[in-house]
Amino acid sequence: MHIVVCVKQVPDSAQIRVHPVTNTIMRQGVPAIVNPYDLFALEEALRLKDEFGGRVTVLCMGPPQAEESLRKCLSFGATDAILVTDRAFAGADTLATSYALAAAIRRIGEQQAVDLVFTGKQTIDGDTAQVGPGVAKRLGLNLLTYVSRIVRVDLDARRIQVERRAEGGVQLLDTTLPSLITMLEGTNEMRFATMDDMLRAARCPVKRWNKDDAGIEDVGRIGLKGSPTVVSKVFGPTPRTERAEMATVGDATSPADAALNLVQAVFTRHPDIEAGLLRGLSH
Repeated sequence: MHIVVCVKQVPDSAQIRVHPVTNTIMRQGVPAIVNPYDLFALEEALRLKDEFGGRVTVLCMGPPQAEESLRKCLSFGATDAILVTDRAFAGADTLATSYALAAAIRRIGEQQAVDLVFTGKQTIDGDTAQVGPGVAKRLGLNLLTYVSRIVRVDLDARRIQVERRAEGGVQLLDTTLPSLITMLEGTNEMRFATMDDMLRAARCPVKRWNKDDAGIEDVGRIGLKGSPTVVSKVFGPTPRTERAEMATVGDATSPADAALNLVQAVFTRHPDIEAGLLRGLSH
């Protein structure tokens, strides 16, 4: 069994600052970590490796310093680590990132067929949850998003059954391999690194692929050239000075009357909200 886990090195969200003039995220001096959601994907992949054997290849697209995150994944028990790094990838949005990762996974599959691809549900810096589905679409993989539990894997029949968390409850899905899975947070607990794996991670060579090694066929679809997304402004939320108001309901006031009074108070303070609702109802 061969599993590829896509991870990303992200700035620690607890220490992110925004430049007051350029409105861009200031990454200097901010510690980088493995995207927390990706660790749930990695642990699930390692559990399958423990059960069925095989390989877990960790794949990351990022700057050279992202090698540190890959070595962290190796210390948990991953078999191989590949860092896709090239100046041509700089400035990539989700569309360009999914194109580059899909090309790299396709190149990995030329050496050994890939049965499963794991990603976290999203990253804490972008929060788009678009890269996993984008990779699945480009590679023609069955897509299983927001997976909370892997119920069963049958390698002989080439099938997998998972539980997927949805708004209305939990869905039980059964499909064929190969598939791409995006794991939910809280679905498992990351294991502790063993001494043997930590020593192996320190000396294990991390493969570095440039755009040619990753099999990029069209350089116009990576980096800034392949990124149609335009970020006009990035800013931190402005702290609110006013305190929350407490509304009390007397015994003689019905819940319906209390709700109407509350809505009227909101409309009085924010007339633009009432005007917008009236415009929407008139169409």
